Amino acid sequence: MRGHRCALMLMACVTVVTLVGFPAAHAQKKTVTIGTAGLMGVYYPLGGAICRVVNATRREHNLRCSVEPTEGSVSNIKGVLSGQFDLGFAQSDSQYYALKGEGPFKDKPQPKLRALFTVYPELFTLMARQDAGIKKFEDIKGKRISIGSPGSGTRATMDLVMEAYGIKRSDLKSAMELKFIELAPALCDNKIDAFVFVAGHPNAVLQDAATSCATSIVPVGGAPIDALVSSQPFYAKADIPAKMYRGTDAAQPSFGMVATVVVSADLTNDTAYAITKAVFENFEDFKKLHPAVANSTKEGALRGDTVPFHPGALKYFKEAGLM
Repeated sequence: MRGHRCALMLMACVTVVTLVGFPAAHAQKKTVTIGTAGLMGVYYPLGGAICRVVNATRREHNLRCSVEPTEGSVSNIKGVLSGQFDLGFAQSDSQYYALKGEGPFKDKPQPKLRALFTVYPELFTLMARQDAGIKKFEDIKGKRISIGSPGSGTRATMDLVMEAYGIKRSDLKSAMELKFIELAPALCDNKIDAFVFVAGHPNAVLQDAATSCATSIVPVGGAPIDALVSSQPFYAKADIPAKMYRGTDAAQPSFGMVATVVVSADLTNDTAYAITKAVFENFEDFKKLHPAVANSTKEGALRGDTVPFHPGALKYFKEAGLM
């Protein structure tokens, strides 16, 4: 009996030492998941870059980060609001429509959507086979076009652009809904004449297509785009740089928005603060992890505020003197 009692006391002592030896925070370890997009887009590797800096600083906040491929902006917004993801990438226009209950969120406003920080600009991009006879956006009539997969920001933007030009799906020979990873093979196998993609540049999908077959970036501009850009606060005209992709020797006009990491208002202030701090306290290392953010600035993190910023993110930005 005495030996049994000593054993129990020893176990109790070990338990106390164990509890004392490890901070209480270790019992509250949490994994945060980022909704991204297709594997060949920018969102997926950029989500990995964010997770890399978060995981590298885990001792400071006790968070572990993982990445989840998705259909893109619209799916990510729905995911963070439903609790499927903690964070997600989304175009500024998709955020605006979610907040207002417009476009793909028609009659279903999402007042809990919040921004964590903006990461880089994205441009509406039309890439075509050089033998397809598509020299301007209007030339997509009668052609085989991938208009973006359902649930993607590309698809939502393409619908608006087609409306601006007065082009209906019935005006196309075929309107396909290919995923990012399918675009370059379909174009170079002559299954489609062109595809649209809202993306940061340089982009792996576009580079894959440009190096695999004869392609060109098509200019997207004129009065319809002028009207579209002036009608919305989140759009701005910009050029896709010259010689970034084989077959496109001159800069091509287009327009775009910004990509932002979004969260739900239900995300705790501590978690929002910790993730924001991890990224921006290690910002130079973060910028080296993907070329799309190579020219990003800390000040640019507060651009594109089409939805309110999360209080946890604002706390860090104020401490860092960015606002």
